[in-house]
Amino acid sequence: MVSDFEQLIRLLTRHNVEFVIVGGLAATIHGAATVTYDLDICYRRSNENIERLCRALFSIHPRLRGAPEGLPFTLDPTTVMAGFNFTLSTDLGPLDLLAEITPIGLYERVVENAQTAHLFGCEVHVLSLRALIAAKRGTGRSKDAIAVLELEQLLKAQERESRDPPAEP
Repeated sequence: MVSDFEQLIRLLTRHNVEFVIVGGLAATIHGAATVTYDLDICYRRSNENIERLCRALFSIHPRLRGAPEGLPFTLDPTTVMAGFNFTLSTDLGPLDLLAEITPIGLYERVVENAQTAHLFGCEVHVLSLRALIAAKRGTGRSKDAIAVLELEQLLKAQERESRDPPAEP
């Protein structure tokens, strides 16, 4: 199942959840030709934000992705505070909740390395291209090593554009 990115992002922003979009969707937002099926977010681990996060996700029936059918699981503030990262299946598709992005750090450092974007009528934070490259390098996964090559080319193109203003007509 592919995530319904629009509905997930609208749901999270409607509940004032503090999060940064990371992973494949962040790469796509930056212009990569990446195909992604899940939404990866880094979330603030404050009590208030975790309560808002759990309240937002309750209606879309989060369950542990890949867990045996029937395994009892409730995504509530106690569970989230006891854990760190959660790979979930929801009625709106796969959602990964990440407390930390290697090598950047927890949400507070991640949001410092993010930029604001308008997506589906919502103002959201998206991991910067430079930070996304560092994060993809930090995973050690071969698919991310391939993605880094494309992201680095996008970064070089952005840097060229910022150095070379458009010519006057």
